Amino acid sequence: MNTTTKYAATALAAALGVTVLAGCGDDGSAGPGESKGPASKTVTLVSHDSFNVSDKVLKAFTKETGYKVEILKSGDAGAALNQEILTKGSPRGDVFFGVDNTLLSRALDNGLFTAYEAKGLDTVAADTQTDEKMRVTPVDTGDICVNYDKQYFADKKLAPPKTFDDLLKPAYKNLLVTENAAGSSPGLGFLLGTIAAQGEGGYEAYWKKLKANGVKVVDGWEQAYNEEFSGSAGGKKANADRPLVVSYASSPPVEVLYADPQPKEAPTGVATGTCFRQTEYAGLLTGAKNEAGGKALLDFMISKTFQEDMPLNMFVNPVVKDAALPELFTKFGEKIDTPPTVAPEKITANREQWIQSWQSLVLK
Repeated sequence: MNTTTKYAATALAAALGVTVLAGCGDDGSAGPGESKGPASKTVTLVSHDSFNVSDKVLKAFTKETGYKVEILKSGDAGAALNQEILTKGSPRGDVFFGVDNTLLSRALDNGLFTAYEAKGLDTVAADTQTDEKMRVTPVDTGDICVNYDKQYFADKKLAPPKTFDDLLKPAYKNLLVTENAAGSSPGLGFLLGTIAAQGEGGYEAYWKKLKANGVKVVDGWEQAYNEEFSGSAGGKKANADRPLVVSYASSPPVEVLYADPQPKEAPTGVATGTCFRQTEYAGLLTGAKNEAGGKALLDFMISKTFQEDMPLNMFVNPVVKDAALPELFTKFGEKIDTPPTVAPEKITANREQWIQSWQSLVLK
C-alpha cells in the first residue's frame, strides 16, 4: 500500500509544485518528539513517506481539538518502523502510522505502542481489529494484486490472467515483473498471497514454476511499476516491456487521476484472483510526550472526516464501515471482496523463513 501511495503523493506534489507535505505546526513549535511544556498543543505523527492528508482535514482536527499536527516522514514503512524500534521508550513523536499486517508483530514484540481503545472503534470493520490488547488502531486497507496493461493484451488478442495459477501458463511467459519480497512491501504481500492461495506446502513449487515462466524480480515498486511495467505512464516513457506487474487494486484510479487529459477508461486492469489484503495501523508510541494529543489524533484518524479524505490522498480504502468512497474509486477501481490473507500470528512465526526460502528459490 505504501508504495502506490508514494507514487500518488509524489505525482500530486509535482502537480502542485511542492516537494513535501508540510506539517501544521507554527514556526515556534518544538521539534519532533519534543514537548513545549506540560500542555503541549502540538502532536507529532511519525509515518512512512507515503502518508498524505488534505490541509483542510488537518485544520479540522486543530479546530476540533486545539492540537496542531507535525508530520515526521521517515522513509518507507520498514525503514520508519526500524527507526522507532531503535528509539523505543524515547520516541521521536506521539503516534506512529504505517505499520501493516506483514510487519505488525515486529512492532508489538518490541513494545512500541501503549494500549488505547480509540473512540469510534465500534464503527471500524471487525476483521481489521486483529490486536485484542488494543495496542494499534486499524486505519486503512489495500489489496496487493497483479495489474495488467489493457492495450498490450488487446493488441495480442490475449485474455489477461485472472488468478495465481494463470500466471504459470505459457501464454504469460516473460510478462510479469514483481518486487523483492525481502525488501519490498508489495513484494512480500505477493509472496504471502501465493502462500495463502497455494498453502505452506505448495508455495515453493509454485515459485519454481513461476521462475521457470520468466518472472522478473526488481528491488522495489517504483522500479517495477514506473520502469518495467508497460501500462503505467512512467513505463510508457521508459519503453517498458512487461505488461504484468505486482501493484495495488487502487493503481488504475491513479493512472486516471494524473493523466492529462483524463481517459474515459483506466489503461490498466487488475487480476482480481491474485490479491492479498493489507491493513495499516496507527498506535500511541510508548513514552509519547503528548499522550493526550496522540489519543485525540488516533480518534480522529477513524473519524469519517479523515477516513473519507484518504482514498484520493493515499489511494487506500477506509476501515470505517459507513465511510463513502469517491467516484474515481468506484468507477475505475476494483473492489476485492474476499482476498486471501494470512493471520498475523502465522506471519510472525514464519515470515523470515518464508522470505529466506523465497530468496533461495527465486534469486539464486
